[in-house]
Amino acid sequence: MYELVQISEKSYYINCPAKIGVYLADSANVYLIDSGNDKSAGRKVRQILDKNGWRLQGILNTHSHADHIGGNRYLQGQTGCRIYSPGIEGAFTKYPVLEPSFLYGGYPCKDLRHKFLMAQDSDVLDFSDEGFPEGIEVIPLPGHFFDMTGFRTPDGVVFLADCISSWETLEKYAVAFIYDVEAYLQTLDMVEDMEAVMFVPAHAKAAKDVKELVRYNRDQVHKVAERILDICREPRNFEEILQQVFKGFGLEMNFEQYVLVGSTVKSYLSWLKDSGRLTAVFEDSMLLWKKKNLFRYCAIMENGRMLALGI
Repeated sequence: MYELVQISEKSYYINCPAKIGVYLADSANVYLIDSGNDKSAGRKVRQILDKNGWRLQGILNTHSHADHIGGNRYLQGQTGCRIYSPGIEGAFTKYPVLEPSFLYGGYPCKDLRHKFLMAQDSDVLDFSDEGFPEGIEVIPLPGHFFDMTGFRTPDGVVFLADCISSWETLEKYAVAFIYDVEAYLQTLDMVEDMEAVMFVPAHAKAAKDVKELVRYNRDQVHKVAERILDICREPRNFEEILQQVFKGFGLEMNFEQYVLVGSTVKSYLSWLKDSGRLTAVFEDSMLLWKKKNLFRYCAIMENGRMLALGI
């Protein structure tokens, strides 16, 4: 763990729970892509940089989840490096209590205010800042989170952040965290058509070809959606739906899983409603979700008149 792996002439990654990209701008100066999950990760990263005689100029954050920005504060304090993060992701990075608050939907209890869901704050700049490294291409990857981005280095390596999960992760947890399901599926379509010297997903093996893994991630989204639709054959409230999702996929409930899977299920409910497959009704002061009965029609003639027959 925390081995430095060279991919191309100037691109590396540090092998850790959420892979950290390293771009060698010149013989002495580097930029990181993400920073790990906490101060300890940041310290290990700095040891790697010091061992190679590299000076940290900046950190490019793909998005604001704690396992990607947890080393920011330590590394910025130790090196004075700049940290780049766009839009809403920048706000969450600067005010990290927003993550558990967003996931819970209110003020998070102590069980949710810890380093796995709430990193330490760090000062950030937008990608438009003049100090952003030349030659790095910013690739929008919405869906997993608000403004998540990937990066393509000048030597053709693409860092994909969290837009695809590994086979092992999906087999174990089934429901990958997604904020916007429609945008996520569009991102998968784009990544499937992308070419690169090497792809580096944060939570899957680096590979020259990720098309098969992209398709597996897409299939899993539709599998989860079908499970939710099946649960909603009868009117269900959110807690009942969440309970059946956990039971159906054999997941274990705790505070972290409750908010991560719960937030994702709500995103699926929004997507399924907006796409016309679910309806929402309020009964007895309760919001209930129900699968829409969709019919196909064929036309038949009877006594010279056209009749519509539901199938």
